[in-house]
Amino acid sequence: MQPTIRAYRPTDLDAVYDICVRTADSGGDARGRNSSDRLVGDVFAAPYVVLEPEVARILDDGHGNAVGYIVGTADTARFVRRYRAEWLPATEGRYGDDPRDQGWLALHHNPERMLVAELAGYPAHLHIDLLPEWQGRGQGRGLMASFLAGLHDAGVPRVHLGMAPANTAARAFYGRLGFTEIPVPSEPNALYLGRSTAP
Repeated sequence: MQPTIRAYRPTDLDAVYDICVRTADSGGDARGRNSSDRLVGDVFAAPYVVLEPEVARILDDGHGNAVGYIVGTADTARFVRRYRAEWLPATEGRYGDDPRDQGWLALHHNPERMLVAELAGYPAHLHIDLLPEWQGRGQGRGLMASFLAGLHDAGVPRVHLGMAPANTAARAFYGRLGFTEIPVPSEPNALYLGRSTAP
């Protein structure tokens, strides 16, 4: 069976959590670094597939298994409101005061961090992750094309993403797909990229 790109299904949720943590350390494996391997997914993956499942795309290995994903939102401001109103209550009590978790939890409890003035012209945003053995095969390009087409068809003009500057492989990948840097002087430790949703 050939790998395919398909819509997200609720049965993919555990795989989405797994893919997220296995790529969370600037593209490397972050398992075992927090009190739960699901914590990173509760910040950067699960809220998207729960709140906007129709936007997500899954890379299926051809046997029904999710081995990559692209998740995001068509409207960052609306997503932030829903994150605070719906996702924070849904995840309340999952994590305690383990010192290893505090950095991620600070992000989790401050969804308004996604509202960056310099990104207002890029209303959509995304996160894309593939398991290491599925990288470098052109599948990320396919996921991105499918995701951008969905945004374009919905009338969303531009999309942005944020990334760790240390992840040079990801930066090169995004550059090949037409993403260019968006200057954000207020956040010198992050790199923001954007592009039109047009093909």
